[in-house]
Amino acid sequence: MTATTAHARAAARPCDRETSLTRSLLGYGVIAGPVYVGVSLTEALTRDGFDLTRHAWSLLANGDLGWIHITNLVLAGAMTIAFAVGLRRAHGRGWAPRLLAVYGLSLLAAGAFRADPVQGFPRGVPGGETTWHGVAHLASGGVGFTCLVAACFVLARRFARRGRAAWAWSSRATGALFAAGFLSMVSAAGAAWSNLAFTAAVVLGWAWIGALAAHAYRNA
Repeated sequence: MTATTAHARAAARPCDRETSLTRSLLGYGVIAGPVYVGVSLTEALTRDGFDLTRHAWSLLANGDLGWIHITNLVLAGAMTIAFAVGLRRAHGRGWAPRLLAVYGLSLLAAGAFRADPVQGFPRGVPGGETTWHGVAHLASGGVGFTCLVAACFVLARRFARRGRAAWAWSSRATGALFAAGFLSMVSAAGAAWSNLAFTAAVVLGWAWIGALAAHAYRNA
């Protein structure tokens, strides 16, 4: 089927209320990543004392302007959950929507439980102290990232069964690279290369979610 034929068939399908709702939910998956990454990068480049080579984005939740990143996390989490609901409506029950919903919930939890200050950010705030909300933040991130990686491989298997080799390969690659970036951050915390690798993995993860949402939207 050519792209033109697929587009013509999609345009010919009746856009009833249920379809419109499903597409609206899927649309949140398209915008969640650009919003989260765009706001986070803007914060990282403008917040005093923040260093992209040393500090994870989650540290932006600290300080007088921390509410911006907390709001960013909550919005990204809510949009991811909405996308997961849309994916379930579009493609039926399965593990992928559930795993993505848990990832969205983990973002909400990461916003609720602030990361502990470390490595001199925010400027003037002593780091190194471990708090209960810092531990909760790390735990929510670990659960969420694991679910995102699992969703990549679950969908890779589904795409492979349907003969969508490019999607299967890209989903596996995203899952593997995200897992590698997360493990590098955990094992070499504080190293510039590991922090940059994890940041790149986060951007890649959001890009995959956005592409998946756009694909599901076109086929809803």
